[in-house]
Amino acid sequence: MNIEIIHKNLRIDIYGFSGIAVNKNYAGTAFKLMDKMWQIVKTKELKNKGINVWVYEIDEHIFAGVELYETPDPDFGLEHKVVDLPNYAYHKHIGPYHLLKHVVPDMNDEIKNQGHEPALPYVEIYGHWTKDESKLETELLMAIAE
Repeated sequence: MNIEIIHKNLRIDIYGFSGIAVNKNYAGTAFKLMDKMWQIVKTKELKNKGINVWVYEIDEHIFAGVELYETPDPDFGLEHKVVDLPNYAYHKHIGPYHLLKHVVPDMNDEIKNQGHEPALPYVEIYGHWTKDESKLETELLMAIAE
């Protein structure tokens, strides 16, 4: 597995919704949060980068959001989340989304093999949509405890 260890702060500024993955159903929870977020973004015609960002945190917390070009009106109900990653591992997964559940353990193992300790938050950035699942791109960022 090809991962890159990066020691440069990355800041992700997103708007969306948070929830708890009951029974560790992260994908189901994130899809519900994402659908709720996109309904508001589209209804309010908020200019965005069109890339879904899922943030996994301690105690089964998950956040599904999108980067916006402007701060939305607080009345829209979107939650604001800033993720700061001073040290993290980066891997670009190319292929079907359903294979990500197998990629993450491999990523954790590779981080440990390189002498680092994986930590949370863990971030998945979905973009570059194509109907050809073999060409889907997902950027995976795992915090590194240092």
